[in-house]
Amino acid sequence: MTELAAALVAFCLIVGSIFAMVGAIGLLKFNDSMTRLHAPTKVGTVGIGALLLASMIHSWAFGDGSLHEVLIMAFLFVTAPISANFIAKVNIHKGACVTPPSPSRDDTWSTLNVPEEDRELADTSQN
Repeated sequence: MTELAAALVAFCLIVGSIFAMVGAIGLLKFNDSMTRLHAPTKVGTVGIGALLLASMIHSWAFGDGSLHEVLIMAFLFVTAPISANFIAKVNIHKGACVTPPSPSRDDTWSTLNVPEEDRELADTSQN
């Protein structure tokens, strides 16, 4: 392996490890469940992405390159934010969030606006 490839692998491993460690510390230190969700999804995605990038550089330096790491990284970058978004929405709808974000001004599917009939049904089912 060339020295440049070895330096890039070492740099990516260090950066990825630091990001993963910061995400783990954030998961332990944050008090609110929404901030606990934010730390590992955002920081962990970058950390794992850097580790996969180091793996790709290492494989290609030895002439063993494959697209497995690229596919894993693409899957991770697509699914982690989407799953975090859905978990946050469930958290907000359950009322676990102390200060939920204000709904957007349009009538799209992602707002917290609940139709009046659904509110009445929810009120009668809770009693």
